[in-house]
Amino acid sequence: MNTQELMRSARSARTALAAAGTETKNKALMRMADALEKNTEAILAANAEDMESQRGIISDVMLDRLALSEDRIRGMADGIRQVAALPDPVGKVLAEHERPNGIKISKVLVPMGVIAIIYESRPNVTSDAAALAIKAGSACVLRCGKEAHRSAAEIVKALKEGLAEAGLPENAVELIEDTTRQSASEIMEARGLIDLLIPRGGKGLISSCVDNAKVPVLETGTGICHVYVDKSADQDMALDILENAKTSRPSVCNAAEVCIVHKDIAAEFLPKYYTRLVEDRAKAGHTPVELRLDETAAGIIDGKEAGPEDFDTEFLNYIMGVKVVDNVDEAIAHIDAHSTGHSDCIVTEDEEAAELFTSLVDSAAVYVNASTRFTDGGEFGQGCEMGISTQKLHARGPLGLEEICTFKYIIRGTGQVR
Repeated sequence: MNTQELMRSARSARTALAAAGTETKNKALMRMADALEKNTEAILAANAEDMESQRGIISDVMLDRLALSEDRIRGMADGIRQVAALPDPVGKVLAEHERPNGIKISKVLVPMGVIAIIYESRPNVTSDAAALAIKAGSACVLRCGKEAHRSAAEIVKALKEGLAEAGLPENAVELIEDTTRQSASEIMEARGLIDLLIPRGGKGLISSCVDNAKVPVLETGTGICHVYVDKSADQDMALDILENAKTSRPSVCNAAEVCIVHKDIAAEFLPKYYTRLVEDRAKAGHTPVELRLDETAAGIIDGKEAGPEDFDTEFLNYIMGVKVVDNVDEAIAHIDAHSTGHSDCIVTEDEEAAELFTSLVDSAAVYVNASTRFTDGGEFGQGCEMGISTQKLHARGPLGLEEICTFKYIIRGTGQVR
């Protein structure tokens, strides 16, 4: 089917989903999870083809984003089961009150309808997005990049199998077959077919959707995430946090891209930082982190001189900017000037500094003494995630079930007229 037909197909499923009770939706999710695991061999075979087609074209770090394994598929299935275990958002009463004339007004969460997700090379987004949409009572239209399309197609095939077994329409989840820009444009312009568009990917994709879409867009953001090491920081803790935030999975949006250090501890801390992220990793056979240093840091440790763009770049690789500041106020000012509003961290033992940082850093997730890698729907207890919103209306941070619902007012009277 072409893109228009697939969007119409998904839209025809929205009434059945909106009418489905919690038990039915949870049954579908459990069947979807089981089907994923049952079809592991076919999904891995498709993923191997995707990997082979991209080898030598994209970096090893980006290949890791694309790669699936038995463990990753099991994790995807477990994520769906976690969504099933969460409270159903549909029908939740957000607020209610009674007017003097006896009219009772309730503000109630309801399904969005049809949610479209345009994403790039992470196959797990396919099942995460579908699971959240189904639990929230909405159909979903998935449009992935060409790099992951074979993998996504096998995943969707398994998800449809689970939906059918539970008695819900298979077309509640549709994967767009066309991976050219034309299909993305059609989704962006699909008024009357798409109720919400969520772009999940790089800066170019997100900007294209925000600039060109005629349907409502919930903007997810790139992650230029900072870790500020304050003068009072536990330095061993800071090293652990920096290593995890940068190297555990550098290709994701919650990986740290910049280390900021207070000048009072820079001469002591930066050599330890260099040893941990560069020398120790090289000795262990791991990829060392390439450091891009400001003038002060370059006088203390080895690395490349930071260029004009290095503090405004989401590297998505083993590269990190390093800046030395005079105080917490300067750290906050630097973050304000360069952050994308995703996730930023302070490592400190000073409660006053922590309070100032959390009050003034204007990001979706602000951390005190913990890795930025926790900005994730699963880690926040939301089962899976649809993406990380860096905008302020109507949702911010990891997009969970309530964030992908809308609401309506239900008014009950006894014959009142105005």
